[in-house]
Amino acid sequence: MSQKRTLDSFFQPQSKRKKDESDAAAKPIKTTQHNDYPFPIPYFSESLVQDISECPRKAGKPMNNEPDLDLLYFQPFTTASLAKALFTFLRAELPFYRVEYNIKRAGIDTHIITPRWTTVFGLDDTCRFDDEGLPVDATTGVRVDDKRYKKYHPRPIPDCLASLQRRTEDATGCKFNFCLVNYYASGTDSISYHSDDERFLGQDPAIASFSLGAQRDFLLKHKPQTSLTDGPPAKTLKLPLGSGDMILMKGKTQSNWLHSIPKRTGKNVEDGGRINITFRKAITREGTENYYNYNVGVGTVYKWDSIAREMKPWKRGNENA
Repeated sequence: MSQKRTLDSFFQPQSKRKKDESDAAAKPIKTTQHNDYPFPIPYFSESLVQDISECPRKAGKPMNNEPDLDLLYFQPFTTASLAKALFTFLRAELPFYRVEYNIKRAGIDTHIITPRWTTVFGLDDTCRFDDEGLPVDATTGVRVDDKRYKKYHPRPIPDCLASLQRRTEDATGCKFNFCLVNYYASGTDSISYHSDDERFLGQDPAIASFSLGAQRDFLLKHKPQTSLTDGPPAKTLKLPLGSGDMILMKGKTQSNWLHSIPKRTGKNVEDGGRINITFRKAITREGTENYYNYNVGVGTVYKWDSIAREMKPWKRGNENA
């Protein structure tokens, strides 16, 4: 059945689901719906929203004792119980993708299969979503031509992630318009050294990065320090990100530092993996094109299978699976 492409449907409850045969008064489940979601995405429960509103649990600790480093480390941002609930919910309810693409490395065509599961929501600063969930020009309010976003249709951040976004903005004083989510299924899933310093993020971007689930090492190393004239070289840092931790990377961090989540030997035993949520702000449409290309792509939609306990290809008609 086709979904009505309107934000009014964001607030339409789905059919009632009974907790058990004796629970005839189960509450309807509210979902965020959009024509470019493969399936509706449920709201957080009222209790989860209340718990999020009480975050952060500890004040952020500034980390700026290395050249060009500017971090705010919340250890933790959420309680352990909230982090576990968020991990379980988001892994089960979000659409994920295993993006594949081709690049040239040393002049050789190379096929890349992203070594983690990804998904993304949001729209760059040149546009906003109107009441029907369609991109309109941020200045004029006029709907943009389909050619503006040629390959992918941007989709709004669902209410569940938007509630965490709002609390993160309140806690950091930063504004975001994109949410990227990575799921690392095991210790073999990783992300190599990189910096989020693309021009579409503007100068000195602020990026809030949440960890949920299994603890993983977060490595930071300074780019070649050719601009430094004195002082010792910057140290390579290793932060053991636990479930519920959040790091705000800001200032000159992205333009001067690289970060990674390396592969981990042995089994990732904490409930099967780790979820990383990042909030960021893209200022030009190139950001929208980039994020959807490398985090959604054109391949198969996957959804968590709670029986098989792994991501499985999802097909329309499986909404209640």
